[in-house]
Amino acid sequence: MDYKEIIKRIRPEMDKVIGFLEREFAKIRTGRASPSLVEDIVVECFGQRFPLKQLAVISLPESRQIVIQPWDKSYIEPIEKAISQSGIGASPIVVQEIIRISLPPLSDDYRKSLFRVLSEKQEEARKTIRRWREESWEEIQEKFKRKEIREDDKFRAKDELQELVDEYQEKIEEIGERKKKEIEA
Repeated sequence: MDYKEIIKRIRPEMDKVIGFLEREFAKIRTGRASPSLVEDIVVECFGQRFPLKQLAVISLPESRQIVIQPWDKSYIEPIEKAISQSGIGASPIVVQEIIRISLPPLSDDYRKSLFRVLSEKQEEARKTIRRWREESWEEIQEKFKRKEIREDDKFRAKDELQELVDEYQEKIEEIGERKKKEIEA
């Protein structure tokens, strides 16, 4: 196996890092309502735990409002309790068989804490990307020591590996900037 195989093998792993980061960012509340804010909230119902999306229809009638319509009215109380404990920054209001969540505008303090969370999640993703780079580089050096790849290939591999890492670091930055703009809006 040459160095290109090693590099090719880590690309899907780096794609997973980006996908995970995007899913994590989708859960972070911005000025606008989004189903991703509530759909994965875990609801304890009949002694079992379910993500909210399995118990109700989630819709957005307005830009700052989420409406949750449970499949069964016995789910209303457990859903309301789970949302209240979730920390999304808004309280659910039950009207007949529907749960409404009106998102207030973001305060400056809350925005600052969201920016901190974004930065932490971005740094976690960067660390994971760097860890993949280190593991791959160690494997390449090991192959060089065993004379399975030539020295010039080793240095070419290092350059290509860094290009790949730079590409993914840039994606992490772009995702972060997009989310920051959503929070500022």
